[in-house]
Amino acid sequence: MVHITQNWRLVILRGIAAILFGISAFLWPALTLFGVVMLVGVYALAEGLITLVAGMKRLSISPRRWAFVPQSLICIGAGTLSLAWPEAAALALLAMIAAWAILTGVLKIATATHLHISIRREWVLAGSGIVSVAVGLAFILQPEAGALVIIWTLGAYAFAFGVMWIMLGLRLRNLGRMMRHH
Repeated sequence: MVHITQNWRLVILRGIAAILFGISAFLWPALTLFGVVMLVGVYALAEGLITLVAGMKRLSISPRRWAFVPQSLICIGAGTLSLAWPEAAALALLAMIAAWAILTGVLKIATATHLHISIRREWVLAGSGIVSVAVGLAFILQPEAGALVIIWTLGAYAFAFGVMWIMLGLRLRNLGRMMRHH
């Protein structure tokens, strides 16, 4: 249990990165599709690397370390493809974001289900997973949505996701403090 609480800073950093992405999407809604592809690529790559670092810290501690690998690889792959081939990625952006949101959302829900014994308010993690899946499905069902709607939806999703991760990180910090005092 201690190993989960030691990564609270990375969880909060992940939340801050998501909030910054969300704010930038609202402040500059006229970004071109190329700019959005690049921004999503950088964000996905950063999230994947942060998740990978958190998972690597667990290698010698937990037999459940595999749970971080798929999410990390999905994020790193999506980010790398977006940055390496922005023209092609612009055509496939909606599909990539939808798949990324659905897959990571399912993994977050699965992780929350596993953590429900270890931490209270695991609903924060499950909630971020549900929001992620819902956004992914909305992109699949409404492909004709305009660039502005896509940018604002991504911004709202990232902002909500970031708030939930910060809440989880603070909860993990407090849990770690309580464990050290007992």
